Amino acid sequence: MHLLVIEDERALCETIVRSLRRLAYSVDYCYDGEKALALLGVERYDLVLLDLNLPKKDGMTVLRTLRQTDRETRVLILSARSEVEDKVQGLDAGANDYLAKPFHLAELEARIRSLTLRQFTQKDVLLSCGELSFDTRSRTAAVSGQTLTLTRKEAGILEYLMVHQGRPVSQEELMEHVWDNSVDSFSNSIRVHISVLRKKLRAALGYDPIRNRIGEGYLMGGEEA
Repeated sequence: MHLLVIEDERALCETIVRSLRRLAYSVDYCYDGEKALALLGVERYDLVLLDLNLPKKDGMTVLRTLRQTDRETRVLILSARSEVEDKVQGLDAGANDYLAKPFHLAELEARIRSLTLRQFTQKDVLLSCGELSFDTRSRTAAVSGQTLTLTRKEAGILEYLMVHQGRPVSQEELMEHVWDNSVDSFSNSIRVHISVLRKKLRAALGYDPIRNRIGEGYLMGGEEA
């Protein structure tokens, strides 16, 4: 999952980013509304965490500008404005959820899970592909009940491929949703992580559930490598 944190309190922003990256989310961040709009104009995000009191352009301007062209990207407002009318205004402007400051990181993480999991086709949080399963809450993969040892990036790749199984996922799409925007598009890092992940899956399953579609990307599902 690719997230954008827009928060001008730098210490808080860095705390949120560290917390989310530990959970294997791909996270970009910025401190003002102008930079936020620039990022939203060139990147695709699964969720935006948006402060309202931003310099240069305030959060409501960012939200309203985003909603002029994008009704799909989910937005979670994080704000010290905790009055009911503030929440109503934010939700009416197009936010999907509103969390008042101060908040506990555990609650923020739960709100993020709730918002992002609504995009999944499954009714629960357990993704499956044959004997392979992925628990999106614990971020663990298992084969026939036996947990696999995966790095955070490997878990992120597997989750994204399982959510989108049935269609090819390009390397560029994985870069957008599993890596942050600091990665070099010419880096071999993604291919290395995918190669190691496939070896682990092949060892556990006896076959590789990830197939290459030449010119299209990686396709999750099926027993042919």
